[in-house]
Amino acid sequence: MRLPWAVHGDGKDIGAQEVVGPAERLSWPRTIGIGAQHVIAMFGATFLVPVLTGFSPSTTLLFSGIGTLLFLLITQNKLPSYLGSSFAFIAPITAATATHSMGGAQFGIIAVGLLLALVGAIVQWTGSGWIDAVMPPVVAGTIVALIGFNLGPEAWNNYKVAPVSATVTLAAVVVSSVLFRGILGRLSIFIGVVVGYICATVRGEVDFSAIEAADWFGLPVLTAPANPFTDLTLWGLLPAFLPVVLVLIAENVGHIRGVAQMTDPSVNAQTGRGLIADGLATILAGAGGGSATTTYGENIGVMAATRVYSTAAYWVAGIVAVLLSLSPKFGAVIDTIPAGVLGGVTTALYGMIGIIGVKIWIDNRVDFNKPANQFTAATALIIGIANFIWSDEGSGVTFNGIAFGTIAAIVIYHVMTWVGRWRGTN
Repeated sequence: MRLPWAVHGDGKDIGAQEVVGPAERLSWPRTIGIGAQHVIAMFGATFLVPVLTGFSPSTTLLFSGIGTLLFLLITQNKLPSYLGSSFAFIAPITAATATHSMGGAQFGIIAVGLLLALVGAIVQWTGSGWIDAVMPPVVAGTIVALIGFNLGPEAWNNYKVAPVSATVTLAAVVVSSVLFRGILGRLSIFIGVVVGYICATVRGEVDFSAIEAADWFGLPVLTAPANPFTDLTLWGLLPAFLPVVLVLIAENVGHIRGVAQMTDPSVNAQTGRGLIADGLATILAGAGGGSATTTYGENIGVMAATRVYSTAAYWVAGIVAVLLSLSPKFGAVIDTIPAGVLGGVTTALYGMIGIIGVKIWIDNRVDFNKPANQFTAATALIIGIANFIWSDEGSGVTFNGIAFGTIAAIVIYHVMTWVGRWRGTN
């Protein structure tokens, strides 16, 4: 069978002003090497989510690989992307597992996936203009920022367990991001985890017994989600989970536009398919016990550094991820990452999520002289950071800081904008 990628040039070299497009590839040894780099790039961040939330790292990796391959199929091999674990789900998963176990969290993940796939279908049919209207940059940036800042207490809870290892880890993340050039500079999270893990091992904070007991080869553990039709209280989890879809939309659309800017504007036509694909991958992960998926900025960094946007490299990455998931011993290694290391790396990572939201404001030149923009961001951020919570014990419905903040950002912006236009005060 003839593969769909044309060899770029001689398959070895890339001209100074050239890029390897999605429909091209380098020689297979080089393509395999670049694909492996994508797995390493997503490694640190992707594995932190299951470790922090209690999901199986091996199962998460399995569905990350399968989700990536599904994404490539649905986007017709035109959109290079790796689907790693989404940090936007950490807060609602933590809340769900506290009251409804892991099965309840899986139900919430599936619900978000369904909604994202539905949004993708609408975008495929109508275009993405309505997304910009409902969620302009000030709103999108605020939602992304408040999710990162809302997780701050979780970082501190791990940090204070082993402050020395946490500080070493954090320092390694920060320093490596400016110490190294090219690909290594993009792997600061991974490098930080490795350095912190070594420090924690020296300090006696790592228990290796689980690694010794694990098999080299075996299938990941699959778990079924809870049934919302037999346990009606599960529906009360949706207010905490559904706002996350707005973050997934922002991440996916931003990823697609970034790739289109660096390769070919026609890539933007895959926006609807990309949202559908990520939605289906998230449903699949939730159904089997893996963390929800999203496109990854780390992998955009690898593409920018190598100038290789070939989807062939992502097929390699997806296959490598699936193969690694078939080693329980590999998953056991991830499970041994101690709390201090997690605290150090998430201090930087959660803050970076918040700063990405701020960057959305800056990139889109949001005018904070306008009251509508001021109050949208200010109110929603305080709600998210302080984690305002409202619960109805009768129905079991709970709105956490992320849900409240998201609703506040959307409602405040549109109400103030409408009133401003009506009164001529905007």
